[in-house]
Amino acid sequence: MTILLSVQGVTKRFGGLQALTRVTFDLPQGQILGLIGPNGAGKTTLFNTINGVYVPDEGRTMFRGKDVTGKKSYELSRMGMARTHQIVRPLNDLTVLENVMAGACFGRENHPLDAAEKIAKEVLSFVGLNARSSQLAGSLNVAQKKRLEMARALAAKPYLLLLDEVLAGLNPSEIDGMVQTVLNIREQGITIIMIEHVMKAVMNVSDRIIVLDYGHQIAEGSPEEVVNNPKVVEAYLGDTRMVKHLVREA
Repeated sequence: MTILLSVQGVTKRFGGLQALTRVTFDLPQGQILGLIGPNGAGKTTLFNTINGVYVPDEGRTMFRGKDVTGKKSYELSRMGMARTHQIVRPLNDLTVLENVMAGACFGRENHPLDAAEKIAKEVLSFVGLNARSSQLAGSLNVAQKKRLEMARALAAKPYLLLLDEVLAGLNPSEIDGMVQTVLNIREQGITIIMIEHVMKAVMNVSDRIIVLDYGHQIAEGSPEEVVNNPKVVEAYLGDTRMVKHLVREA
């Protein structure tokens, strides 16, 4: 089993606020890891620490066998790490195609414009946005912008994809479609960490789940193990009888 990402004792403070406390886990290549917890638990802070937005105060991050602690986001993109954002960030004055080309130009393979355009068209077809390629990105609806954000990340040709609430704001049909896209991405060999509050989705696509609460890692395990963990029920899930039906059969 090849470990793609290893987070070792990562701690992050903002003044007197302890946002993360000694978070530790290994992520094998090819898995989907769900990251859940209440609002303010530190999930996006952990993403930002892994992705180079923040430098941890303690601990380190290993990616593909290399210590990448303190590296910038653009350096990690070149190394094969890409992400989406909870609040979508399209380049509104560029077309959908140009947005995705930017991912290919500044990603792992550092493509020139001609090659980037070809990759962008392939990725837009994969995520179902090829019919929108000539539109300005700012004209898309929420669901389409979520897919655009994902497409731009995929065009960077990542080994590891960080998905920050890609299901937020979607209706049930859109959620089902996006879940299938996530599974299709994993079939391409891309490893995924996804922050999500839509429990039915995250429980059914994740190989493993990590639960954060006030910056502390309170549980890690299979979806079945997490649903039955008393600490998780108390901190986040509520009555376990209400959520057990969300977990796939083993």
